[in-house]
Amino acid sequence: MNNRYIFSFLLALLSFTISAQTLEEAKTMFNDGDYEGAKPVFERLAKATPNNGQYNLWYGVCCLRTGSPQTGLKYLQTAVKRRTPSGQFYLAEAYDALYQFDEAIKNYEAYIADLTKRKRPTEEAEKAMEKAKTGLRMLKNVEEICVIDSFVVDKVDFLNTYKLSEEAGNLYSYNEYFDTEGDNPGTVFETELRNHLYYGSMNEVGEVKIFARHKYGDEWSSSSELPERINGIGNNNYPYVMTDGITIFFASTGEHSIGGYDIFATRYNSDNNTYLIPQNIGMPFNSPFNDYMFVIDEYSNLGWFASDRYQPEDKVCVYVFVPNNSSKTYNFETIDKDELIALAQLSSIETTWKDSIEVEEGLQRLEEVINYIPTPQSNAEFIFILDDNNTYYHYTDFRSAQAKELFKQYQQKNADLKKQIQKLESLREEYIAGNSSDKTKLTPPILDLEKRVDQMELELTALETQIRNVEKRQK
Repeated sequence: MNNRYIFSFLLALLSFTISAQTLEEAKTMFNDGDYEGAKPVFERLAKATPNNGQYNLWYGVCCLRTGSPQTGLKYLQTAVKRRTPSGQFYLAEAYDALYQFDEAIKNYEAYIADLTKRKRPTEEAEKAMEKAKTGLRMLKNVEEICVIDSFVVDKVDFLNTYKLSEEAGNLYSYNEYFDTEGDNPGTVFETELRNHLYYGSMNEVGEVKIFARHKYGDEWSSSSELPERINGIGNNNYPYVMTDGITIFFASTGEHSIGGYDIFATRYNSDNNTYLIPQNIGMPFNSPFNDYMFVIDEYSNLGWFASDRYQPEDKVCVYVFVPNNSSKTYNFETIDKDELIALAQLSSIETTWKDSIEVEEGLQRLEEVINYIPTPQSNAEFIFILDDNNTYYHYTDFRSAQAKELFKQYQQKNADLKKQIQKLESLREEYIAGNSSDKTKLTPPILDLEKRVDQMELELTALETQIRNVEKRQK
């Protein structure tokens, strides 16, 4: 028997072994969370004895936990009809996963009433019901976006799918950036200038929290945990900061999540050195599953986020969309409910294609960033992007003498701006560490410097535009 037939024989034997597991083995797998391994046995038993509530419950839960809630729904309904313990709780979870939040709430209410009658704890079910109520509110405000593509990839290296412009910063896994090993789920965002880090890391009690480090000159500051408004209850991870330096997206499993990780947004408030209350960005970005690593690349005008909705345990789907300049939502009162649910689930990205030109242009930009190969410029004096087709690396690249002189002014102003930003960050660090007297003294100079930095940024942007206009006239 050659190797090919031996291999086929072993595969067949392995399949036979899995399908021949006993009920006790399947129950053990179920209790250990190995729903995929337990699933074939319970499927066979549920179909062989369709009136057995317990078999229907076990198989329905296995479907629910392996990304097939629609398949499991009728089995969980049978389990409830047979008055199987915990049936209503899992049926509510299945309705929740299918965005049928009103049905989920009804079943949670019935389950809570039954627990109350039997004087059992209701806290877990009440929390689940509140998430379903939040989901129902979100369903009434689904954002209308254009999702141009999606990629199902291995969860362990999903960040490799993100293709960002150089100006949008860099994403890494925690282990990759800090050159460590172990099971650390944290991700790292590094700004374009490589002088600010925001990253998820395990704290002393085993929860993932978001930390920051800032570079002053050649020295990095020590790690500082972001405020409680961001690092609240649960795990908080997957930070991304917009180029404005004050808008941060992150994912949290906290009390305002509708299931697993949800994506939130907040902004830094320079008036009182705090962050605004984070807001759940809603559907279709968030779901009853895990949704995270939300990125807006302003330079390619593309957005990215990841979700494990309806995916196997080791897979995740990365969605690419065209960001809206302002939020617009579907009309809950007029749209068909099933259509709205499909849009909220992103069950088919083609249903979001309302504007063919927007889709075509978005796909073209996506192809460009995927195929982009940085031009090697080991001896570059600087990097200045003139337009989509021209990038300057040397003073000799300029054709206009006036534009060249303006660019030298730009470089000096940019250097001055960086110094002022570093000074501002230093004052903010002193403010955070200081007592009330120190904070009183530091407030006026911080506010003055913030205004100065804002003005310098506006001047720099105007000068950058002037350089491009002068150079293009020469060309």
